[in-house]
Formats: sequence, structure tokens, C-alpha cells
Amino acid sequence: MPLQVPISKYMTPNPVSVQQDAELGDAVSLINIHNIRHLPVLDGDKLVGLVSERDLGLIESMLPSDWENVSVAEAMTPAPFVVKEDTKLGEVAQRMAIERYGSAVVIDASGRVIGIFTTVDAMRALAHACGMEV
Repeated sequence: MPLQVPISKYMTPNPVSVQQDAELGDAVSLINIHNIRHLPVLDGDKLVGLVSERDLGLIESMLPSDWENVSVAEAMTPAPFVVKEDTKLGEVAQRMAIERYGSAVVIDASGRVIGIFTTVDAMRALAHACGMEV
């Protein structure tokens, strides 16, 4: 497996993101429209958190009648796993496995979000290493 390639080769570039002051209903809509499970949360263009489909489901189950009006900032994970675009795939995969992370937010040298690497991306990388295209 090409463990020494930069994560940027296998990440999903230009991920869909959400502003921290958006309501959860907006985040759910983005997740459903784009068929994704993780949304980087931004304050302007600065990464401040991550909200997942799982987080949203948990909030919905706790507040069944009012969850859509909760702000994304209240539901997000404030310190997501972040890697630079040149971090090696093997290093990212190892840390995700050890820490049981579902994703890594990929940033450039200036700290701008440029991608996301999820377990689905990891499976694509594995398939590619096995000579299969997905």
C-alpha cells in the first residue's frame, strides 16, 4: 500500500462545510444533499470544529422537537483531528485507527481547509493499493 504518499492524494478536496452560526437543520440538509457524513465547521474561513452525521442524530434524539434550531457550534466537536496536506497516508491512517476517528480535516500551510479524509477515502486508498478502482 502506498503509505508514504501525501494524504492530499486520497483526500476528498474542497469539502462541503458549514458556518458555526448555522442551525442544525442546515447542517442536516447539507449532509443529505451531498451524501456525506462529516462537515468541517468554519468561522469565516477558519476551522473551529467538525460536526458529523452521528452528532446530529444524537442531538435530534435528545431534543426531538427543537433540534433544528440548535446552532452547529453547540453540537460540533471543537477540536477535530487536523493534518497538513503533506502528512503521509500511513501516519493519518494509523492515528485514525488508534484514536477511532472517522475523519481527518486536511489543511494547507496557511491553515485553510482544503480537504477531508474519511474512512471511505481510506477504503478507496486500500482498493487502489490492491489494484482496484472505486
